[in-house]
Amino acid sequence: MPLLISWSELTSAKVGLWGLGIEGTASLRRLESLGTVPVLVDDSPTSATLEGHEVRATERGGLSSLLSCDVVIKSPGISRYRPEVARLEQAGVPVRGGLGLWLEDVPLEHVACITGTKGKSTTTAIAGHLLAQLGYHAKVGGNIGQPPWSPSPGPQPDYWVIETSSYQVPDLTNGPPVVAVTSLSPDHIDWHGSIERYYTDKLSLCTKPGVRRSVADGGNAALRGLASLLGPYVKWVEPHDPLLEGPWITALGLRGQHNVRNACIARAVLMDMGIDQAFDDALMLRAAEGFTGLPSRCRSLGRVGPVEFVDDSLSTNVLPAQAALEAYSDRPVALLVGGHDRGLDYAPLGRTVAEREFPTLVVTMPDNGLRIGMAIREGAGNQVEVVDATDLDEAVLRACDWAREGGVVLLSPAAPSFGRFADYRERARAFAEAAARYGTLT
Repeated sequence: MPLLISWSELTSAKVGLWGLGIEGTASLRRLESLGTVPVLVDDSPTSATLEGHEVRATERGGLSSLLSCDVVIKSPGISRYRPEVARLEQAGVPVRGGLGLWLEDVPLEHVACITGTKGKSTTTAIAGHLLAQLGYHAKVGGNIGQPPWSPSPGPQPDYWVIETSSYQVPDLTNGPPVVAVTSLSPDHIDWHGSIERYYTDKLSLCTKPGVRRSVADGGNAALRGLASLLGPYVKWVEPHDPLLEGPWITALGLRGQHNVRNACIARAVLMDMGIDQAFDDALMLRAAEGFTGLPSRCRSLGRVGPVEFVDDSLSTNVLPAQAALEAYSDRPVALLVGGHDRGLDYAPLGRTVAEREFPTLVVTMPDNGLRIGMAIREGAGNQVEVVDATDLDEAVLRACDWAREGGVVLLSPAAPSFGRFADYRERARAFAEAAARYGTLT
């Protein structure tokens, strides 16, 4: 059983911070508010990493500095399975994450954690929006919003809804009463080491001490096959559940059956958290109004003439690309795919493309576009045209040349942006700029 540690217990400890991205910076601010000056370590520190602070490189004395600490708080991007983590813990230095420390400090009945391969951001945003519209002071945090332990002025919210990644879950020592899993498919093999460990790590959220209910997508075959990992009390959210669906989902303004599922899971989470208004269809309809979808999640940028451009840049594996194609199943689609290769199996995407009734063009981009294209050619045969582009600009050009009346140019890469872009946001901006070269988006 790991040693339980919370933020409030670190006032007199020697603390190391390992990794200085968004969460690392939030952790630094929290420690400073406690009067604690941490040791700062990063794998690749730059002069701009944290201005005014000494930051040591992991491989150039940083690990030795961390070994002298009482506890190390690592950023989620640092895999728990790295040998340096094992060395620290073998030396008696516990390695924790900021979210885990926070969950040991707060009233858990006012928190929900939402995970899943895809859909967790949108589900978290929907739940937070509904709570706010139903009259509660609610915040979303984790991978979206702010890290909940970051110091902020003003009163604490009535409820927190936390998007929880598979990178964070292995560092948790407990969980809130209600958690949710929106979907499950292969991803993040580089961090976890295998698909099996990725699944096990992600679903371990459901059996953390304190969890009494897991809400899960009943239509996901992978989740059904691993039901034993979801804990003893599972609420399966089934397609077309009359207790969860209704006109309120249409009022959210989201496209696709995957977003119907996300909305139903959000409502089920609120119900299990004891939000009485979540059982009232009329109140839910009013609460749904005004919801704004998240950037780069199957979001329309507008049209240039008869062609619509859709930004789904956050699509980093097969599942969201399949969902995006389903969302536009009634229209011709030029699908732009490719990015950082994480060794995923793209055969399922090929089968999805092959099953489409409307015309489809697949435009591949580096670095793994050629491999995705091969899988699609094998799955779809001569039914689908696949062309290869050297970069995003050429991909948009090829898509626009092909697109027809009522067509969609859909950036849903099924791969991360690493190597070509700083992140999915930069990739989305580049897509929007490329689209705008063909005319004013309206």
